[in-house]
Amino acid sequence: MDLDLGRLLTIVISAIFVNNYVLARFLGLCPFFGVSKSTEAAIGMGMAVTFVMTLATVATWVIYTYMLMPGPSNIFGSIFPGIAETGMVDVLKTISYILVIATLVQLVEIVMRKSMPALYDSLGIYLPLITTNCAILGVALLGTTNAPVQLSILEVAVQGFAAGIGFTMALLLMSGVRERLMLLDLPKSFQGVPIAFVSASLMALAFMGFSGMVSW
Repeated sequence: MDLDLGRLLTIVISAIFVNNYVLARFLGLCPFFGVSKSTEAAIGMGMAVTFVMTLATVATWVIYTYMLMPGPSNIFGSIFPGIAETGMVDVLKTISYILVIATLVQLVEIVMRKSMPALYDSLGIYLPLITTNCAILGVALLGTTNAPVQLSILEVAVQGFAAGIGFTMALLLMSGVRERLMLLDLPKSFQGVPIAFVSASLMALAFMGFSGMVSW
């Protein structure tokens, strides 16, 4: 496999800036608004999501490429030659992807509970909810069935890691804005979630300026 650094750089720029999963694709908004009240919690959530995204994209790529992708060379294709026409591949893909993500989230939750109990408590319900974070499933799908071009396992890993960095960056930007907003004397109708939505909308508009930077 040839190492194309230009292609990898394109994937990184696309995942972090051009197609940021929060501010451009609008995925993972639940933890984005729920955890971005504190910079410390934002960093912890960002690290956890980046870890899960990276490993999940690699694991799901392996599962799809060697087990589910239509073709006689794959496990299910060789056992059940007509499985691609039945629609069962999509069902198995969704189930296997969610199982992989849930397993990784449980691992993160166990480690964080033992080693970082304060951060674990601050994340609260949003940590186990990483399992249902649509951004992670979106990255897994964009690395396999929904990829505009076929990706190698290295490119998938880079895309997953870069997507996690982009998610973390969006969380940190939002947490910085919300921490400053708490010091302001805002009208009561704008306090809390309303001003957070307005801030996120302005950030999303700013990120639209990256559109067209890369062709992907």
